Amino acid sequence: MMLESIKGLLAAGLGLVYPELCQLCKSARATPSESFICADCRAQVRFIEPPYCDKCGLPFEGQISHAFECSNCRQTEWPFSFARSAVVAKGKVLEVLHSYKYHRAVWFEPFLAELLSQHAGRELGPENWDCIVPVPLHPTKLREREFNQAERLARRLSQARQLPMNARLLRRVVATKTQTLLTREERFTNVRKAFTFRGKERLNGERIVLVDDVFTTGATTGACARVLREAGAGEVCVWTVARGV
Repeated sequence: MMLESIKGLLAAGLGLVYPELCQLCKSARATPSESFICADCRAQVRFIEPPYCDKCGLPFEGQISHAFECSNCRQTEWPFSFARSAVVAKGKVLEVLHSYKYHRAVWFEPFLAELLSQHAGRELGPENWDCIVPVPLHPTKLREREFNQAERLARRLSQARQLPMNARLLRRVVATKTQTLLTREERFTNVRKAFTFRGKERLNGERIVLVDDVFTTGATTGACARVLREAGAGEVCVWTVARGV
């Protein structure tokens, strides 16, 4: 009851600061409880459903009735068992992610967390996985952005799926340049030694859900998963809100 009251007060506060207008199309009505995203803009979200690559979750068009791996995954030895994403990183979703991540549009966070939690909820549960670990930011980048979007989304997923979150297992030790303009090969090289294990003791076969906002080439999540596996994790899977295609 107390939590709902706090949420209500926060929503009321946002309503005073921002007009109840969709922050994407700037025309339709949208309330704080809707993350200021109207129904028409929400309807443009493309959810990822089968068929998709059994390893990295890359969606495919057409009819494919059997499990398969894309050409990239057939040539890559991934340290994670599989990667999945809730939606395609295009259009409105990409706009929301960029505003949230780079411009502190935190009112979009419940919407992004909802996409992730609802989709991941089909496969994640305390009976199958031990904890959730967010992809860390380098301290310099964290000071610039003032928050780690992966950690905030991971915390919401943790609450929704009743899985503990541990944000202290990984450390980003190299302030890598942005991945946006790099080729696939350059991305993997860029983050190869960017992460280290910071746990006080080695892991003991834990099954870990690694969380980030977007999966593109898998270079970042792959580097994190490799560190966790080398530290003793029994299995690592990856979940992100969006998937680059």
